[in-house]
Amino acid sequence: MKRIWQAVVIFWVALVGLRADEVVKPLLWVPLKIQASAFSSDLGMLDAERQEYATNLANCAATGIVQAKASAGSLEEARRLLTLALNLSPRNKRSIIVNFQLGKGLLPEVAKGDYSPQVLARLLLTRGQLLTKQESSENLLLARMFFQLAAELDAKNEDAVYASEVDRLDHGSVDWALLTRPRPSPEAVPTPDKELVKEPLKETVVPRALGPHISPPPRP
Repeated sequence: MKRIWQAVVIFWVALVGLRADEVVKPLLWVPLKIQASAFSSDLGMLDAERQEYATNLANCAATGIVQAKASAGSLEEARRLLTLALNLSPRNKRSIIVNFQLGKGLLPEVAKGDYSPQVLARLLLTRGQLLTKQESSENLLLARMFFQLAAELDAKNEDAVYASEVDRLDHGSVDWALLTRPRPSPEAVPTPDKELVKEPLKETVVPRALGPHISPPPRP
């Protein structure tokens, strides 16, 4: 009888342990706040293309979090994807919604017909190669970020891995903090102090001196 009770106790302890493992940990996400984009209008991408890439990056972030059940690794990768998406298009609908839902501890909906990580990796690699041909600093920065994301999304894509690693060897690791640093705001024109403002000196008009009055000669 004693052994039966011991077996029952062990069974319930094991069951409680399994239930504890099934408890979903709270999703911790500090919402991203991108005040201004790190990329100007001179970036070598049209506005419509920037919107499209931002949507695809946000969808990839949402899918990765849901599939990995909000693991620490998936949240870290999603943060990088969403940060870039919001810099490409700060008002992108999908990026804003996913960022807000994660901040509320909610798992976002997986978009239907979304690109797989492998397909998105190929797109990022190809677009990054085109950006390197436009030799401005922001185009090269975005190209480096595309290369790194492509390699992380599909480590079996040898071209993406090679491009990312060669870039790292040549230029060092990508500084992703550039996307979240506050942008310098235009300096406000200081309002002059009234006490320091002096009225302009008025020009003093000096009346001309009149010459002696000449009377007409007397008539004969």
